[in-house]
Amino acid sequence: MLNLVHGSDRGLTENERRVVDEIARRRDELVTLACDLIGFDTTTRGHNDDPPRDEAALQKYLAARLRAAGAETDLWEPAPEDVAGSTMTPPGLRFDGRPQLVARFPGVGDGRSLLFNGHIDVVTAEPRDRWTSDPFQPEVRDGKLYGRGACDMKGGIASMVFAAELLASLGLRLAGDLLVCTVTDEESTGAGALAAVAHGVRADAGIVTEPTNFEVQIACRGSLIPTITVPGRAGHAGCPQPHWREGGAVNAIGKAGVVSDALLRLETDWRLRRSHHHPYLSPGEIVPVQIAGGEWMVSYPASCRLVYHIAYLPGQADADGWGGRVREDVVEWVMRASHADPWLAENLPTIEWAPEVPAAAVAPDEPIVPIMLAATTAAGRPGRVWGMDGWFDGATFTLNGTPSIAFGPGNGSALAHVADEYSSVDDLVAAAQGLALAAIRFCGTA
Repeated sequence: MLNLVHGSDRGLTENERRVVDEIARRRDELVTLACDLIGFDTTTRGHNDDPPRDEAALQKYLAARLRAAGAETDLWEPAPEDVAGSTMTPPGLRFDGRPQLVARFPGVGDGRSLLFNGHIDVVTAEPRDRWTSDPFQPEVRDGKLYGRGACDMKGGIASMVFAAELLASLGLRLAGDLLVCTVTDEESTGAGALAAVAHGVRADAGIVTEPTNFEVQIACRGSLIPTITVPGRAGHAGCPQPHWREGGAVNAIGKAGVVSDALLRLETDWRLRRSHHHPYLSPGEIVPVQIAGGEWMVSYPASCRLVYHIAYLPGQADADGWGGRVREDVVEWVMRASHADPWLAENLPTIEWAPEVPAAAVAPDEPIVPIMLAATTAAGRPGRVWGMDGWFDGATFTLNGTPSIAFGPGNGSALAHVADEYSSVDDLVAAAQGLALAAIRFCGTA
């Protein structure tokens, strides 16, 4: 059981104390909500042609709850053109069977509006034999809620939805609008939040309830994924080969070393530049994640394919927040190294780019940041300002006019995407308390 402190000991107002105590008293309802969400199989699609799963059913469930609590709800299935043309989305992406949801609790004054956001999709539960219990049949054991998404991020969604419902049930009238938005596709493309922005979802600030372990995360890195194909020339590996200018074979795997060495030097160069450091994020990285080459076990490989994951800092982004300048860096370093190699100079590698996600950051003095810090402290979980080395939907909202932070229950770096994923029940309670306090203090009350 969460060890609550009396409101007066936390510097809370009477209304805030009421909210904190009521969330603690109704903790079993919060757990039931989180269990209900985990029970929907919303495993993300690995490919565009994967069928939808329980996304529509989950969104309808939340819409009904939030509507019953007094919210105006909008449940819609985006059209492909809503996200077409973005560098985040693959060609032909559709949302059939995967609707988005926004619920608005209208403010009664001229207070600031606040967005609560979370993604309902989860990664695969495979290999399922590593789980102690069924990943879609949630269980509470020793104060921990187990199930796929308990940490990333249905626990956070449960906390934010419950906080919004609780405020409404107590008759607390916020001066500004409180929006609750749940989206799909974060784990695969980020297209759900992009579709929400296209639909008009925006506010004066946003809180994305990712599992930050109560850190207030104000920045994230963007990422690029290039596929670099290095050409060679086939030939019999068991026969001595003449010089390539005389028609001899060229080993594409060996030539791929020219590219990998160049990108290793580029990463080192980034780390030596003062402008490529951030107070809350790790430096940019260029990580080889896939390699494939060769056609037959006794043939010189005619090509070699290298795939990289490139994480870059907000300061490395172009004027629009995207990785245009990073792309230019990569192309320049690969081509410079290739031109120094006689074979590659005449047979240049090709580079193809997968959809990317952008870097983003909000200032530490953005109003939602100190408010969230104070609110989580008042809820008994003191946090710190930090950054997310990965990526979250807050970047999309931030770059489109809603400065957004990440804050939520659970230790995402340790427990997201693992077998026996869990969130502490006490953490779910504390997160709901902190989110409710943040809404009161940011939006104001009538």
